[in-house]
Amino acid sequence: MTSSDAHQDGISERIDTSRPHTARIWNYWLGGKDNYPVDEAAGQQIRALHPGIVDYAQADRAFLGRAVRHLTADVGIRQFLDIGTGLPTADNTHEVAQRIAPESRIVYVDNDPLVLRHAQALLTSSPEGSTDYIDADLRNVDEILGIAAKTLDFTKPVALILLGVVIFVGDDEDPYGLVRRLIDALPAGSHLVLSHTITRPDMPDVDEAVAFWNANGTPRLNQRTPEQVTRFFDGLELLEPGVLSCSRWRPEDTGESAEPAEVAMFAGVGRKN
Repeated sequence: MTSSDAHQDGISERIDTSRPHTARIWNYWLGGKDNYPVDEAAGQQIRALHPGIVDYAQADRAFLGRAVRHLTADVGIRQFLDIGTGLPTADNTHEVAQRIAPESRIVYVDNDPLVLRHAQALLTSSPEGSTDYIDADLRNVDEILGIAAKTLDFTKPVALILLGVVIFVGDDEDPYGLVRRLIDALPAGSHLVLSHTITRPDMPDVDEAVAFWNANGTPRLNQRTPEQVTRFFDGLELLEPGVLSCSRWRPEDTGESAEPAEVAMFAGVGRKN
């Protein structure tokens, strides 16, 4: 057995199919096949509580594509640190960036074993660029930065991508401090791309779905208000149109006059000056 095979076996041993997991449920909602019956069952129950959940899973994924395209094509970013990437699907960060700039370098970070098992096979770079994968938790900032520095040049701008991942960090774990430590390690011209599930009085079905998840799934989710999500961008220059429903962040021009439907996943992009 090679060391790679042993590593894969170790990862497989960490996969728990007895309880639903967010990465696998997200994969189910996006139409993927990398999930188990327990994830499908939980995904269906959550969708019954919050029928719009699939829409905002898709909207968050579309937001990632628009943000990465803007940063690559319009801003000139060539380095991406994508933490909490989830299971590989269509138009991953490196695919979007390298389609525009093949020399782009991307480091993915996740600690879900199923994600890790798929990443090595599916997250492959263009010949001109580079991709790497780190098995680490968002809370392990020093470890992430130390390993990422082998692929990324931290003297040049980096796009830090935190989509739907800070929701797993409780208020007692200093989520704002964690994000600030990551941003502090990046040079001027770097950008933060962040999305987060919100809680708001006019969206009670979201709260009900999150309560169901926290009683049945893993890891635990922490909702925040739109104002609390905006706090993650303190000290940064928020790009227009600010922090709002990810479906409404620079939507594609479809020729329709109606504004895209609002979803409970809010997002924004901020520049470090």
